[in-house]
Amino acid sequence: MSNTQLPHAHGQILEHHIEHIPEDESFKTLADVFKLLGDSSRIRIFWLLCHCEECVINLSAMVGMSSPAVSHHLKTLKAGNLITSRRSGKEVYYKAADTAQARLLHHMIEDLVEITCPLNP
Repeated sequence: MSNTQLPHAHGQILEHHIEHIPEDESFKTLADVFKLLGDSSRIRIFWLLCHCEECVINLSAMVGMSSPAVSHHLKTLKAGNLITSRRSGKEVYYKAADTAQARLLHHMIEDLVEITCPLNP
């Protein structure tokens, strides 16, 4: 890409930036992550699961949604590797994944909506 000639020369030195543009696939992956959080209910559920491990029934009560609707959002978040689940008897418990991506999204959500994390003083 370093041989790219820009149609307009604005006096800026862009060669360094052009050489380091990530591949298109990187941006597609990032767009997929943002799509996961493209629903306010899903963001709210993800945020809750960053702070606790909970079952569908309790999550439904916490967010005022039906269990099937919450289950749908959980399936989407899990497919995106933002949450994990574990079975204990008949119950399935969900929590945020212990990954850099999930932690970053958690902090981003809190910063963007100015929510103070109850686990941090």
